[in-house]
Amino acid sequence: MAVTRAPEKAATGESARPPLSPRGLRSRTAIVDAAATMMRHSGVASTSLDDVLAAAGCGKSQLYHYFDDSADLIRAVIDRQVELILAAQPAIHHADSWAGLRRWADQVLESHRVLDGPFACPLGSMAAELKNDDAYLPHLDAAFRRWEEPLARGLEVMRERGQLTRQSNPDRLAQSIVAAVQGGLMMAQIHDDGAVFEDAVENALLSLRRRATPRRRPVPAKS
Repeated sequence: MAVTRAPEKAATGESARPPLSPRGLRSRTAIVDAAATMMRHSGVASTSLDDVLAAAGCGKSQLYHYFDDSADLIRAVIDRQVELILAAQPAIHHADSWAGLRRWADQVLESHRVLDGPFACPLGSMAAELKNDDAYLPHLDAAFRRWEEPLARGLEVMRERGQLTRQSNPDRLAQSIVAAVQGGLMMAQIHDDGAVFEDAVENALLSLRRRATPRRRPVPAKS
């Protein structure tokens, strides 16, 4: 998708858009969802604005009412993809115990079996395609941090509770777990073998368990 900018508008003295009406919100959501679906299947570069608008049932005037340019739309799709990830993993908000982490890991494994087969991560695919573009890198960084934050909060609770060593860094551990998920998905795709992804997730949990305090080390077995 080449970056196209909205026609110049007269200055209004306001930098932010006014709140959307319910109808406007529905139209904006339709555009973002159509773009997200097409980018997930075809990639960002192969997705055209005309196809997105046709699928959303909207016109270019609506597009440029809600977005500054196509780059702004792509950033909105990044936001949408992380929203979908978190919605598919509700247990991530309760990953503050070994059992909670087990439930979250099971949801991660199941969600990737359902979405386009076992190897799909739309956010990871967008990151791979856009990682060298400074227009999107800060937004991608923020999106992954949004994914990591619930894990980090849960791990912080576990550390305060004495289930993890005091030396454990919840933020870095959460980042490592998400990195294992992303790397596992990529390698599973390369090898065409979902077991590679499952092993990556399980090994991430095993690595985390090594940071358990000795008296807390026993953990629930995989369900």
